Amino acid sequence: MKKFAIVLLVLLVLLTGCSIVRIDTTEIDSILNAVLTKSNKLYNQVGQGYKYYVPAGVTYIDTDNYNNILYCDGSYYYLYIDIIDYYYKTETEYEENSNAYYSKIISVDDGFKYSGYIEINEVDKNMYHIEFVYNYSKVEALVPKNKLNESVLNISYILSTIKYNQNVVKLMLNEDYFTNKIGKYSNYKTTKNSSKFKLETQKQNKEG
Repeated sequence: MKKFAIVLLVLLVLLTGCSIVRIDTTEIDSILNAVLTKSNKLYNQVGQGYKYYVPAGVTYIDTDNYNNILYCDGSYYYLYIDIIDYYYKTETEYEENSNAYYSKIISVDDGFKYSGYIEINEVDKNMYHIEFVYNYSKVEALVPKNKLNESVLNISYILSTIKYNQNVVKLMLNEDYFTNKIGKYSNYKTTKNSSKFKLETQKQNKEG
């Protein structure tokens, strides 16, 4: 029954406008392979020099420059768009972590090579920290174990549908702009320091 519910969830997300992708298992590998290897031109959110698609069931909350806050069923997704890495085509450096709940280097060549990684760690009382870097962007989220597959599915769609406007990014690339405007979220420690992971940010968001 649980497997049927997850398959139904996947189909529901995909039928909202994406090409139909059938996921036969609940494994994270299958979700990544199914979503990241599909070319999608959908978008419903537009920022400065970029746009992306927010799947059904995920709510856009706010944007502060290149930091976006999204919400889904009790969990917040913190999205950071790194247009500097995009402009300079900076390669992602990562080593798979054998101590993590899940750790994987991602490399997809779809006419243009996309790289990144996903690392998931249990941090507190069945809560899991997702750190997902792909397509010159990063999402971090804290979710319960029973929401891991759903969250990975949602985040995969968000990151894989980010499209950059090269001309706009080039125009914005001046020292004063980036000095004054760009700052990454500091809501989470990195997964390498997951033992010190703090839940205060999410607790405050829920209380608010």
